[in-house]
Amino acid sequence: MYVGRDMTELSMIPKSEWKDSELAFFHHSLQQMAPYLNAEGLTIHREIMEEIETRGGLRNVEAAYASGTKRTHD
Repeated sequence: MYVGRDMTELSMIPKSEWKDSELAFFHHSLQQMAPYLNAEGLTIHREIMEEIETRGGLRNVEAAYASGTKRTHD
């Protein structure tokens, strides 16, 4: 379960100040709803993706042979 700031609070601050977990959660959520988003929703999703790209992507949260996992979002 996601525990963090909601979209209302996050919409008032620049994406550059969002935590990685917030970017990951809302990217996943908006990705699932993409076919149903209006122009404003698509713009927010695009901005989130651009911020993720600016940061060099998100950390891999899947288990691998050499490492375990640390979950950042549901």
